[in-house]
Formats: sequence, C-alpha cells, structure tokens
Amino acid sequence: MKELPENQTLAKQIDVTLKGRIITEVFNATKYHKNTFYYGDPLTYGKLLTGREIKSSESFGMYVDIILDKGTKISFGDGTNLKYGTISGKMPNNYQLLLTLDDNTYLAFTVGMFGVIAAYTGIYDEVYYKKSAESISPLNNEFNDSYFEKLFIGLKPKLSVKMLLAAEQRIPGLGNGVLQDILFNAKINPKREISSLTDTDKSALLQSIKTTLKSMILQGGRDTETDLFGKHGNYKTILSRNTLNNPCPRCDNSIIKDASNGGGAVYYCPTCQKI
Repeated sequence: MKELPENQTLAKQIDVTLKGRIITEVFNATKYHKNTFYYGDPLTYGKLLTGREIKSSESFGMYVDIILDKGTKISFGDGTNLKYGTISGKMPNNYQLLLTLDDNTYLAFTVGMFGVIAAYTGIYDEVYYKKSAESISPLNNEFNDSYFEKLFIGLKPKLSVKMLLAAEQRIPGLGNGVLQDILFNAKINPKREISSLTDTDKSALLQSIKTTLKSMILQGGRDTETDLFGKHGNYKTILSRNTLNNPCPRCDNSIIKDASNGGGAVYYCPTCQKI
C-alpha cells in the first residue's frame, strides 16, 4: 500500500508530466468495489471534471491532491493506485475511475483493499484528509523531540511501538509498510511496549523516522510499490515481503514475519530487534 514516500513521488510525477493537460472524458468504475470511498456521488464526476485543466499536484500525509482549474481538485490516498498510459496502448480492464486526457493518454484510479477517491470543488470535508493537511510532517523541522513526545500523551503503556506509529494516523502517511525499516534502523522491535522505550530509544526512533523516510523519497519510493508509470521504487526495503527469510544485513540471522495485534504483519530480525 502506498504511503508517504510513494505519495510524494506520485505528486512530483503528476506535476511534471501532466501539468497543462485537459480532462476530455470521465469513466466511472467498471467493477463495484465495496471499500472504495468516494466523496459525493461519483456519477457526477463526469460533469465536474470534463474540460478541467491539470494545474499542479501536491502531497501531504496519506493524500495526494491533483489541483485543477476553477477551484476543482481530485484527492486520493491510502490504498488508491494511479496508473498513467497511452490510450493506444493496453488499457486497464478494471478501475474505480478513469480519466482520458487531451494528448491521447489516460489516468486510471484503482483500489486494492480499500481506498479514497474524491473529486470536488471547495473544501473536502473528511476527517483524515484534514488531519493529513493540518498535522506537522515528519519531514518538517518542527517534527522534533518535543512534538514527538506529545504523541505518547494519553496512550496506554502496553501499546506496541508498531501501533504507536501506524494506528490512528498519529503520523499521517506513515503506515505498516514504511515502519518496518524505520524500526530496523532504530533497532527497536515492533512488538515492544511504548512504556519500555527509554529517552535514547525515543531519540533513535525519531531520527530513524526522518532519515528513513527521506531516503525512501529520494529514491522514488519503496521497491514493493509502483509509481505513476508502473515502475517500482528504487529504495530497496530491508524488511518486507521481498526480504522474508533473507539474512539480516547486520547479523546474518534470518528475517522473520509475525502477526501483529491491530492487524497487518510485521517483519523483524529477532537478534537485532529484541523485545
């Protein structure tokens, strides 16, 4: 699932590749997907979007905005994937929204497990969108020790570090995918209780959040996810489905996969990331 690094990459690619393009036609979903969450009635998207010019794109947290003229936007995030291609090439058979553009290309929005697609003018009144827009990004200098410490306030001491980072969008855009390498670099097991973290642990975790995310962004996202053109990112994940049972790059013991409370699998080295 795409997270902050991949969303940053998509926004940059859209801004460079699609700026100035006009939406010529809008096609609604070819297949019903119960976990696709639209904003408003998607059957009105054709009237809303046809003829609109793509002006720019930006990303924050778990969302990407495609900014059009006349105050119109398309916002998508979480499990929504975007595919760009030529109309003369192989077109997707299944999608939740497809736009054709004035240079014989298309944009297809597809959803995996769940995802958001919103086309609108004015304000997108959705709680997680607002949270992503209003939260301080971990890439910002204001995301510092003081800010990070506030994330722990009011949490149950037995909450796992994994749930601290990936649940409730405490850090919008940081999910179960990117946290694997963040925790490996900080030498912290995802199942550790937050009450066990020392000040040194917290400092290491904060620095790992910043440096790991920056590295992922600079390399166009993770190698487990694809970009606008269907290419995998250049960041080689240390802990992911791609590296399961590989030797740990620190100690050569095998990386393992384990179930996590709260959902989603966790990968870790049991030697380097002790509970």
